[in-house]
Amino acid sequence: MPTVLSSTELPRVLAAERRAVADLGHLLRFRAATLSRRRVLLLGGFFVGITLAAIIVPAYLPGAGQLGPGRARDLLTLLPTAFAGFQLLSLIAGVASGGGRELVSREQLVAYPVSPTTDHLGALLLAPLNAAWLVQAWTLLGAASFGLGPDRFLAGSVGVLLWIAVATARAQAVAWAVEGVRRLRHGRIAVRLVAVAAGLLAAWLQLSGRLAPLLDHLPTRWFVLGLVDGVSGRWALTLLVGTAMLVTATTVGAIPAHLAARLAAREEHDAESMPHPGRPMPRTDRAMVVRIDRASVWRSVPIRRGLLVLSIGPGVVALAGALTWSQLILLPGLVASGGALLFAVNGWCLDGRGALWRESLPVEPRVVFVARVWVCAEFLAVASLITLAIGCLRAGLPDARELTAAVAAFAVVLVQVVAAAMRWSQARPYPVDLRSARATPAPPLAMIGYSGRLAASTTVTSLIFSTLARVGAPEVTVPVAVVMGMWSWSRLRRTGQEWLDPRVRARVVTTF
Repeated sequence: MPTVLSSTELPRVLAAERRAVADLGHLLRFRAATLSRRRVLLLGGFFVGITLAAIIVPAYLPGAGQLGPGRARDLLTLLPTAFAGFQLLSLIAGVASGGGRELVSREQLVAYPVSPTTDHLGALLLAPLNAAWLVQAWTLLGAASFGLGPDRFLAGSVGVLLWIAVATARAQAVAWAVEGVRRLRHGRIAVRLVAVAAGLLAAWLQLSGRLAPLLDHLPTRWFVLGLVDGVSGRWALTLLVGTAMLVTATTVGAIPAHLAARLAAREEHDAESMPHPGRPMPRTDRAMVVRIDRASVWRSVPIRRGLLVLSIGPGVVALAGALTWSQLILLPGLVASGGALLFAVNGWCLDGRGALWRESLPVEPRVVFVARVWVCAEFLAVASLITLAIGCLRAGLPDARELTAAVAAFAVVLVQVVAAAMRWSQARPYPVDLRSARATPAPPLAMIGYSGRLAASTTVTSLIFSTLARVGAPEVTVPVAVVMGMWSWSRLRRTGQEWLDPRVRARVVTTF
């Protein structure tokens, strides 16, 4: 019988795209079914409320929209650079996660014919569920609203929202392309060489004084100029061009997603199939458990990749900006919070299906808990120290006051983050698989909550010690650090005592 499409049938390409969108709807309903309706409404209202506040409130602040020299004009002048920074942030996040986050884990979808296009669209929808993305987007909206003032902020905010969507879609397309290259035979080496070359180029531009002139001539300047005049022909043309760019980036992004899906994930497969020669048995149970936990962390592809981004990225920014020691003190909290979001907020998921086997070992529960705390603290400390080591290259030698504040902030933030992560890991374990480079230790909404709480607590702590580095004395900094550290330490000890309860361990272990 003839197999040619009839005049009433859609072309095959359109049919595939339509099916991908329909499958995306099914997956979204599946994920929504796992959450309470009340919680979804509360979180949705919270994000919408903050977004509206970021758009409306700055427009009516004193000085908003002033045409003369002032903060409003300065913000509009810096807006093209801010647009480019958001594009860079989205690009780094997409490349580091191997093409974006998974809407549903690959193990749950292995039996279902979900196309790479559906995966691509799902990753785009998950991009806003990221604390860094949200903060940057709200900052862009607030800066544009303040710069344009009450008469033009609505039209400008529409353009800013469109640019945020365009930047995210373009970053997603590039991330899929990089992931496809990474899966080629020598792709990992090529990607790393390009990353090193880009870092060296940025450093050369900064040190040679060519970075500022380059930022003044960014292509984003044209987009910002189209938003300044309010509703006009230039504004309409800007929105038309932006919409075309959004549709093109979203459509084109599906092509490298399909190409990457046809290639094996070499880095993940190599990590799982690499031979590991046997080593002498440790002398103590604690040393043996620490070795197992440490291997689970450092052999995970997303954790290793995330460590490089978290530790080197802020360090390079600090190096380029020549931050002082009072400013560098803010970085350990940022890096430790990001490192905890890689795995520590659901730290027991490192065992995966082996959690039940681990629980059957003849090892005291306290030893298992102490080992997991040690490995989490070790990982976060390494990431923070790398950032400080890079940033201090231009900060010079600290005096006694700055050195005391830096060491105190590092120690307090480390205990604070580990205590919070272990408490959340025990209270709300999630069955996730960190073998995939796109995996996250918890669902997107849970990750938003974790990141917000960690960012708030560590930022306050870092600001306290940053202030002490400028106006305090070591005799004041040390007692403050002891009090704050003991508070977090007591919460960690309480979590450890709860872990000794067999019912608590059984609930955690059976989750995986």
